[in-house]
Amino acid sequence: MNIDSTHCAVPAVPPVIDVRLIPPAQRHGLIVQHFESLPIGAWFELHADHEPLPLKQQFLSLWPGQFDWEVLEAGPTQWRLRIGRRPAAQSCCGCCSGAR
Repeated sequence: MNIDSTHCAVPAVPPVIDVRLIPPAQRHGLIVQHFESLPIGAWFELHADHEPLPLKQQFLSLWPGQFDWEVLEAGPTQWRLRIGRRPAAQSCCGCCSGAR
């Protein structure tokens, strides 16, 4: 996977990370590294053979309110997710401009 982190345009076809093809000890590190290189508004698709709840907890810990996590397919044998990057200041859906 070749990712140019200096280019800010959102790619026409977002990349797919299929963790089933990656050794377990390297999965989270690769996903974290990829997310950190995403420009704001970009996303990638994640494929797994299980629900990635520990990864979601890691994202919540590292980037609260700074990512979108959409389940596209929920098992039982394959999980597909769309993970996107939000601006750091945005902590909600944005429909109210953050007003509370």
